[in-house]
Amino acid sequence: MTRLHGPRGDRSEARPELPAWPIAWLFVGYPVWWILGLGEAAWILAAAAMAYFIAKTGRRLVPIGFGLVLALLMWIALSGVAIDSFGRLLGFAFRFAQYASFAVLFVYVYNARPTVSLNRLLAYLTAFWGWIIVGGYLALAFPTAVIRTPLSYVLPDSLLGNDLIQQMVVRRLTQFNPEAWAYIDPRPSAPFLYTNNWGNAYSLLLPLVLLLITRMPAGWRRWGLIVAVPVSAVPAFLTLNRGMFIGLGVVAFVIAVRLALQGRTRAVLGLAGLGGAGLLLVWLLPVADRLSNRLEISGTNDDRLGVYFETIARTATSPLFGFGAPRPAEASSGFAPPVGTQGQIWMVLFSHGYIGLLLFISVLVWMTVRAFKWPDLAGIVASGVLCALLVEVFYYGVLGAGLAIAFVLGALAMREWPLSPPDELTNVLRDPIAHGSTRSRVNGDDARAIA
Repeated sequence: MTRLHGPRGDRSEARPELPAWPIAWLFVGYPVWWILGLGEAAWILAAAAMAYFIAKTGRRLVPIGFGLVLALLMWIALSGVAIDSFGRLLGFAFRFAQYASFAVLFVYVYNARPTVSLNRLLAYLTAFWGWIIVGGYLALAFPTAVIRTPLSYVLPDSLLGNDLIQQMVVRRLTQFNPEAWAYIDPRPSAPFLYTNNWGNAYSLLLPLVLLLITRMPAGWRRWGLIVAVPVSAVPAFLTLNRGMFIGLGVVAFVIAVRLALQGRTRAVLGLAGLGGAGLLLVWLLPVADRLSNRLEISGTNDDRLGVYFETIARTATSPLFGFGAPRPAEASSGFAPPVGTQGQIWMVLFSHGYIGLLLFISVLVWMTVRAFKWPDLAGIVASGVLCALLVEVFYYGVLGAGLAIAFVLGALAMREWPLSPPDELTNVLRDPIAHGSTRSRVNGDDARAIA
């Protein structure tokens, strides 16, 4: 493993640059993936293109600590020894490929600074957020719509018989069953499989949209985004997603505390104003009544607790590698969710054992701590979003958009604010925002080359 030279002797400058289009196609082009039936596989396919360009250009630099990600991938692969059926093997392979794709995405973003700036990445993520809002409104307009994607017509029946694959290629816009014994209003899920995925992505992306607004020059694009934020609240609130509200609260709290510690009172007051506007929208929309109705007739809390307890108990019987994949519940009724679901923490624990869980949490904490070292507004927002993810993994499955956003932010935090050489330290402290936007400061103490 070789060291990367500092700013005075960076041998990587002569190498070809990584193109921006694989990231653009992943986030901006997400509706194309979705309508083709490849929405959940988009991360894997885009990562394959990214891996090709990483190998072709020789840009394979990673920050110190990336070994945690590699160790996690290795442990997940080893836990495959617990798989006991072909159906579970398919799910295991698909999930492993998703984890690996996020590692590739991290490396790509970390090395693509010359072609994919911070603002450009924020624009890509904002476009992704926009498609989520479009999906939310389509769900409210057509709650019972069923869309057969082109992939559903070419896959063999043996694969279509798998529940996960069937849901991926025969799309629904909402989680809604008009024939259920207890009626619950339609809850948007498009362009994801589940409403919880929608709420998770929204809670992580909205702060980044607001960050982009603060960095945009005055003009119609900026005003369009400003108008889109309250417009987005309608499908967001009508998801009745309690976890989404908790996540947004965590982001707001972290940002407010970090701004207050920097003495930025006006920014804290502005954040409080946004919170007040959100409460006003909750009051104007029929959110409280619908949420109260859902809590009264839904048994999700009891179901979740039962699954959590069974997950802990059964993992104790296979603590090293877990069970490789979720399994049907044993101690609950047939309507209970599978063990190892209802939260990413529980899926990792049950599927990959205690060491797998430790590595997974370590990766998230590593990225979050590095975001806290990024002192400008972008770093403050990134740290808030990553803290929200650390909370949401206890009740949301984030293997998809949630982890993709987290790994992008983690790479940005380490790319935009790495450890600086002593002779640059004074200038960085004097003007960190300008310094970070005009000059690359990766040095040998902060990055290493893979191979």
